[in-house]
Amino acid sequence: MDWKTDKFSSVEQVMDGMKAAHYICDSQVATTVYLACNLEKPVLVEGPAGVGKTELAKVIAEYLEAPLIRIQCYEGLDESKALYEWKYGKQLLYTQLLKDKLDTIMNKKDKLADSIEKLHQYDDIFFSPHFLEPRPLLKALEQPDGVVLLIDEIDKADEEFEAFLLEVLSDFQVSIPEIGTIKAVRKPLVFLTSNNARELSEALKRRCLHLYIPFPSAALEREVIKTRLPQVGEKLRKQLVAFIQAVRTLDIRKPPSISETIDWARALLLMHAESLSGELVGKTLNVFLKHEEDIRVAEEKLISLTAEALKADAGMTGE
Repeated sequence: MDWKTDKFSSVEQVMDGMKAAHYICDSQVATTVYLACNLEKPVLVEGPAGVGKTELAKVIAEYLEAPLIRIQCYEGLDESKALYEWKYGKQLLYTQLLKDKLDTIMNKKDKLADSIEKLHQYDDIFFSPHFLEPRPLLKALEQPDGVVLLIDEIDKADEEFEAFLLEVLSDFQVSIPEIGTIKAVRKPLVFLTSNNARELSEALKRRCLHLYIPFPSAALEREVIKTRLPQVGEKLRKQLVAFIQAVRTLDIRKPPSISETIDWARALLLMHAESLSGELVGKTLNVFLKHEEDIRVAEEKLISLTAEALKADAGMTGE
């Protein structure tokens, strides 16, 4: 399948395809993904935790009907975990087999130099693709039909690993000292996500298209809830989104993300709620607020926040 022709012929086609996969986004997101595929550029997706950065890569893989290969970054991640490592057990086994065959290989009449020369003929066997264990990066480059490669939370990896990625992101190839340069059979569509735990290098940013996903607007958030949880009534949907939008304006440590809005909507369904109330909200604050101090701040303003949310159903709050 030619992704550019069949799946990325227009921004509208991309947006419709993502919507069919239950990912609601604005035209900026769809445009960036469209350009990334056609320009064959990685996408660096930044924004608060829980706004759908990782989900974007998953949805695009679903839309393309392509495998998703994911690298979850962490401090200490190195190329042996991300790119390749040697099958040491297999090498040891073959070394033993070679040892058992020495009498056949070696001629007792050979001079020492000749014997060493014969042994050298077997050196490269142990560092060939046959003994290579591919990790996610190498697997992504080797896929003949293409994949979506997700490098998740790159900001948690060390700067050394970030520098190591530059060759992959610019040339879609990797260099293995014992083998040489391995180029992508088909260039993967690459997404990198970052929660801004640290500043990424300019070299990495230059190689990527940049996409920032903020907290959604009220209208977009309602559309997400309608798509993901159509059983939530319109009245409750307007109220819960209005409440979440108001909570994000508070001086709290971790504002609720869209994923936490969805979790709260599911919780309210389980509570058989048709409308918000102060008591119901108070009992479920811990679904979308993850720090005790944030819950205390919200509790102090619970009456006014709930009252404002209830007005949303009557059309008294802005879109």
